[in-house]
Amino acid sequence: MPSLYIGLMSGTSLDGVDGVLVDFNARHPQVLSYQAIPFDAQLRQTMLALNTPAENELHHAALAANRLVRLYADTVQALLLVSGRQAKDIQAIGAHGQTVRHQPGAYDGTGYTLQLNNPSLLAELTGIDVVADFRSRDVAAGGQGAPLVPLFHQGMFGRPDQTVCVLNLGGIANLSVLHASGEVQGFDCGPGNALLDHWCQLHTGQPFDNDGGWARSGQVIESLLHTMLSEPFLHHAPPKSTGRDLFHPAWLAQQLQGFSTLTATDVQATLTEFTARACVNDVLRHAPQAGELLVCGGGALNGWLMTRLQQGLPKLHVSSTAERGLPPLQVEAAAFAWLARQTTLRLPGNSPKVTGAQGARILGGVFPA
Repeated sequence: MPSLYIGLMSGTSLDGVDGVLVDFNARHPQVLSYQAIPFDAQLRQTMLALNTPAENELHHAALAANRLVRLYADTVQALLLVSGRQAKDIQAIGAHGQTVRHQPGAYDGTGYTLQLNNPSLLAELTGIDVVADFRSRDVAAGGQGAPLVPLFHQGMFGRPDQTVCVLNLGGIANLSVLHASGEVQGFDCGPGNALLDHWCQLHTGQPFDNDGGWARSGQVIESLLHTMLSEPFLHHAPPKSTGRDLFHPAWLAQQLQGFSTLTATDVQATLTEFTARACVNDVLRHAPQAGELLVCGGGALNGWLMTRLQQGLPKLHVSSTAERGLPPLQVEAAAFAWLARQTTLRLPGNSPKVTGAQGARILGGVFPA
């Protein structure tokens, strides 16, 4: 059975493309090569702008999708070069696209989720079948369209002897709860790096708070933290998902009303604590029996954020997914390689219990080479 798939992920952190070439023949999927290509400042700003309505946005979105796909194609070529494989060796590419709007169930009862992508162009540029638009079918079936990774997490990290939690800290934080019984839960917790990166860029000119050093030097303002933690989304019961549609600069500006005398450093410290506390609260609420929290995404590289998670969950072992064999920046891309494989095998990729869909569905559309 063909076993080589490529997964491409560009998440809500808007930092760039992560790509993996995965061999699914082994007992556990094996990453044969990994490549990351950053967004340039202009593309990142365009993607950010497309999260909110603007003039001529359809035109800008279409061109941004083409630029993104050319980065995807460059990532694929780099993966093939490093691994010594050729296009004909790859069964399919799973290309998530760039989420710019996520409104499942809104407005007309169905809503929508929109990922910028041009899978036809990617098939042309790479000569490989492309699987894309994974989320829309789940939304059409009444689901949230997210998160889609818990079933992959279960296969990679689930244990029969204890409940394991997997926390993805991308732009948005999402939690998978992998019960020892085999039951899987998953939902978005709140912001991951989106607000942290925004505030850091605004006040230091740096794209992110390296290792959380800036936040570590500040003081958590408990009154501001309490205000942030009162955000209604955090108290909704799953299934639930969110994105930059909610946690964006205007949301932060609203939270900061009445706190104009705070230093930028203290705000960063409070934002870091907010991200950690929202995740900690959901682990305690939904998986009090868990013994392990595995963290992936860029937030796993933020030492101070990891420390705050561990201090909030003293009974759990908190570590990067690297401890279980898959580096944190490769997990989400590997999940979309797995989802592409599910589609080509005509197997479901969603978990109705997670997303709230009416049933298991084969996800995505296939764009032949």
